[in-house]
Amino acid sequence: MSNHPTTGRGRATAAAAHPSGSGAFFDVDETLIDTKSMFSFLEFYLRRCGEPPSTYQRLIQDLRALADRDIPRTQINRQYYRLYAGHDARAVAQAGRDWFSSHLEQGLFIPETVHALHTHQTRGDFTVLLSGSFFACLDPIATHLDAHWAIGTRPVIRDGTLTGDIVTPMIGPAKARTAHATAAVRALDLTASTAYGDHITDLDLLNSVGHPVVVGHDPQLHAHATTHGWRHLTPAA
Repeated sequence: MSNHPTTGRGRATAAAAHPSGSGAFFDVDETLIDTKSMFSFLEFYLRRCGEPPSTYQRLIQDLRALADRDIPRTQINRQYYRLYAGHDARAVAQAGRDWFSSHLEQGLFIPETVHALHTHQTRGDFTVLLSGSFFACLDPIATHLDAHWAIGTRPVIRDGTLTGDIVTPMIGPAKARTAHATAAVRALDLTASTAYGDHITDLDLLNSVGHPVVVGHDPQLHAHATTHGWRHLTPAA
């Protein structure tokens, strides 16, 4: 679902019978779910592959070191996906489903934003998840939530194997471009649409709609929301 937008099931399909002409765009990590899916999944996947905890800790330290050097998030995103070079895409997808099931039992979703998503579905809004994460994490999340589309960072797959390369990191301006492309394809009115994000890198997405909603406590994004009178959604602790 994350690589090629597809129609969801259940609630979203029922809502599609009475489309509103508006979209609802959701960032995923720390907006709809309470964790960073890419890191959480990597830890789960390495453990499944028989790697010791030290392997995950070393890789995360390497990625954090890039962030400390102010390397752009898009480059860090590319570096992350190089970790999966040579891995079987079907095995990664199955690991993603198992990762989701194990975390769902522990409580994965942020209730306030999930409630907002279901409200949009009831209204007939076209619901889209946008994330720098990838199919292993996004597909089970989108299926569970009955989102219409989930569009994430798309890994390059050849002969069923991940190459370690990606097409475009779904971060920052890429989310806004995708919202505009979705609106064109689905005939949505962006001025009547809503978007939800938790980080300053979601600013382009939020600026692309008429009803931006800031989730959480990112200081830069919170300040921008206050200045412009945007709605602010604060999940319960």
